Amino acid sequence: MVKNTNDGSGRAPALRKSITYANVAGLPLYTTAPQGDDRALHLAVKHSGYEAIQGGDLAACRELGLGQSGGGRVNIPEDAYVVARDGKAKGYDCITLHAGWGMEDDDEVSRMVEAILTASVTVDIPMYIETHRATITQDLWRTVKLTERFPEIRFNGDFSHWYTGLEMVYGDINAKFDFIQPVFDRVRFIHGRISSPGCIQVDIGDGSDRPNVSHFREMWTRCIAGFLKTAQSGDYLNFAPELLGPEISYARLILNSRGEWIEEGDRWQQAMVYTQIAQKCWAEALRRTVQ
Repeated sequence: MVKNTNDGSGRAPALRKSITYANVAGLPLYTTAPQGDDRALHLAVKHSGYEAIQGGDLAACRELGLGQSGGGRVNIPEDAYVVARDGKAKGYDCITLHAGWGMEDDDEVSRMVEAILTASVTVDIPMYIETHRATITQDLWRTVKLTERFPEIRFNGDFSHWYTGLEMVYGDINAKFDFIQPVFDRVRFIHGRISSPGCIQVDIGDGSDRPNVSHFREMWTRCIAGFLKTAQSGDYLNFAPELLGPEISYARLILNSRGEWIEEGDRWQQAMVYTQIAQKCWAEALRRTVQ
């Protein structure tokens, strides 16, 4: 079984405010993002209230008391142990995974998931399979079936891939939410990115409840409520904004009044808006679980 993340503090279950380093490093000068070397960026993360970074510099995280999680890819079952051992050696507290390419048959998928679960227990590091395009979790039905075959599986929820790639608003979205509830219940890490039905990453302004924002709030709240059902003292759920750059076709570019191509939004500022939304989702999930 993939074990829950636990910080050993004995405190009540918590939302850990994290951020991916790709959401910090190399952001344009025309945004509000911090600038400088790695240490300066890590210090800005710390001063902004984040508790952890996915990626980043190991020494800087240790110096500043920031938690650090990793990411990896498992293409074949044998990769799982290699990724787990490498992450453990680096001191990561957990690893999120892209698994496979989405062309695997059910037997291949089962062998891959079994290898990930075994490596997680053997090496003693939580490994969360990400809901992502072009992987074994690229569709709703197959991912739900994974929870039936492997109840102990745990996920990193990046629901932008489903919301856009599967056009979740096409049809009864609430019925889809209910169908994937077994996935929500097993999410222990959330990559914060809000998409639209047609674009994988969009600026959401101040986070006001436009339809896509409301849909993501509901998905994140269900994940948190699922975590709280079984959470023990010291357990935490990672929430990490992961707003990526235009070089990999995530941040959209627009022409400004001077004819310059600039990013649609300020990814540093948006990450803070996302974190505020996640905290509201946490409060709502708590309310639901005590009703």
